[in-house]
Amino acid sequence: MLLTLIFILSAVLIGCTSATSNDVKSSEDKEDRNMLTFAWPRDVGEMNPHVYNPSQLFAQSMVYEPLVSYQEGGELKPHLAETWEISNDGREYTFHLRENVKFSDGTSFNAEIVKRNFDTILNKIDMHGWLGFLSKIEKTEAVDELTFKMTLTEPYYPTIQELAVVRPVRFLGEAGFPEDGDTSKGVEEPVGTGPWVLDEYKVDEYAIFKRNENYWGEKPEEESIKVKVIPDSETRVLAFEKGEIDLIYGEGTISLDAFKQLDSTDKYETSISEPVATRQLVINSKKKQLSDEKVRQALHYAFNKEALVEGVTSGYEEKADYILPTNLPYTKNIDATLINYDVEKAKSLLDEAGWKLSEGQAVREKDGQLLEVELMYDSAEMIQKTMAEALQSEWAAIGVKLNIVGVELAEQVQRFKENKFDINFFSNYGAPYDPHTFLNIVASEGFGFNEAISAYPNKEDILKQISKVTQTTDEDERQQLYSSILTSIQDQGAIIPISYIKKVAIHQKDVENFTFPANRDEHPFTGISIK
Repeated sequence: MLLTLIFILSAVLIGCTSATSNDVKSSEDKEDRNMLTFAWPRDVGEMNPHVYNPSQLFAQSMVYEPLVSYQEGGELKPHLAETWEISNDGREYTFHLRENVKFSDGTSFNAEIVKRNFDTILNKIDMHGWLGFLSKIEKTEAVDELTFKMTLTEPYYPTIQELAVVRPVRFLGEAGFPEDGDTSKGVEEPVGTGPWVLDEYKVDEYAIFKRNENYWGEKPEEESIKVKVIPDSETRVLAFEKGEIDLIYGEGTISLDAFKQLDSTDKYETSISEPVATRQLVINSKKKQLSDEKVRQALHYAFNKEALVEGVTSGYEEKADYILPTNLPYTKNIDATLINYDVEKAKSLLDEAGWKLSEGQAVREKDGQLLEVELMYDSAEMIQKTMAEALQSEWAAIGVKLNIVGVELAEQVQRFKENKFDINFFSNYGAPYDPHTFLNIVASEGFGFNEAISAYPNKEDILKQISKVTQTTDEDERQQLYSSILTSIQDQGAIIPISYIKKVAIHQKDVENFTFPANRDEHPFTGISIK
């Protein structure tokens, strides 16, 4: 679970190949004709489809492709698999592969190479157990050249959705496998079926991807994409203003203040995505001061969420009413009670819970104990820090002493995993992982969310429903279960939605046809062009 959380939290922030800077030719003097230049905070990584950080998700998705792709509204569409069938019992998946697909080196994509990739991943299942369907695979078969079959030990409906994630189930060509077949230690060369091929690379400086002329689908407009590694946010902005960069895109790749300033000049084109995740407060109901639902609800009533989000994010995020964005599958019919800012209601709930504010005192007491709690935040995340400071002030007005503590991301993750927290900032994983991955984490023993709902009287029922929802083969029943689970979790106040996180993009005026991918981790270069 720690691997899962680190992977998801860092995926949007962090990113060598078997080639080194001594093996490739320099591109600094190359004339950048028909080339889009893109800025990124870190090196693209080793371009191995079967491993995680420091490999960058967007770069992996440029080279390696999935059997199915995740599209707007959660629709799952054919990709390397043209069609598929699922047996009535939900255990057998048969994929009919697309004909005439070639890897970038000209070799054929077929069922045997699909099986080899799957089996290689399954040989290292300890690395990949976070992806639910992998640990349930009983058998893989290359039925014929273009038919691949996979049998699970039990039904697991998110299988198709999980096949759309960027890693680790994407496909490396035969030439990329090392002699011993163990890709966890590295690949020989990054050979994929995707629209881009790694052409030039200098560690921590740049990577150039050229168009894959063997690509089976619609070829990109641009001949090449240059990823320029610029760790410092302000330096990225300066390079963009000088015209050295065509596009800045992502989460945290540019400060919201800089984005707002550049947007106001009208010299550039800017875009803001639909919600990709929800920024949340997770409250540990196992802590005595937070075990009463009335206290948790009071904290929710006691801060002006709309003003907070507007003030901290300059309106680029929006107030969240639900713990998951409603543009994800199965999240549109949640009947959770919406809580609006109401200080008097918050005070009343605390009074009812027995936490009294004596005359002349600043902090409420009950049974000789102060209503004092700690909020943990990522010290490198200015939005979390600023929100924490605002909550500290607002909750003081109802007699709650909030101590805020900034820690490094790794410590924040570890403390959350070990349940050493009162309140913690968190965000869900987004498409294509949710809602099932979010709920799988909630149900995991010895993890922060499991502790957060400890005081729920119906906790065991919730956990049973979460277990059942991934196994159901009935679409209506699945929707009912999701609605019940998400409503119950939110209404009892252990998870407070704050804002919907969005991606931002800013590009030069001559860049056309930029769109945000539906998959949070996919590259944004499909269809993009320069006039």
